[in-house]
Amino acid sequence: MLENVDFDMVVGHEARGFLFGVSIAEHFHKPFVPDVKKGDYSAKPSVSNIEYDLEYGKACMEIHKDAIKPGARVLVVDDLLATGGTAKAAATLIEKLGGKVKFIAFVIELLDLHGHEALKGYRVESLTKFPGH
Repeated sequence: MLENVDFDMVVGHEARGFLFGVSIAEHFHKPFVPDVKKGDYSAKPSVSNIEYDLEYGKACMEIHKDAIKPGARVLVVDDLLATGGTAKAAATLIEKLGGKVKFIAFVIELLDLHGHEALKGYRVESLTKFPGH
């Protein structure tokens, strides 16, 4: 799935995205950047954040401002594509910091929740797809 993707770094979403993202970054010898829930970084002035809607409320994620260099080609990794809100927020935050989202990869996709629609304009793939939610 990733052999033909040209990327400079991997961003993984807290917390299961860390497991897959770190493994992918290690395999391809690329740096790993975590995006975390608001408040999980201790250095508050040096983070950029975005608030986004979930199917059950709101959330906020943060990335260190200096973690994404302008023009960096970024692979985003998470475990599950449901409605696409979290991945869309991550992509928006990466772009706000000057990065270019090249690919968004998931382990599982729940087809009936139409997360792909929220990620139009991005190259998105999942290893496994299931109907239902």
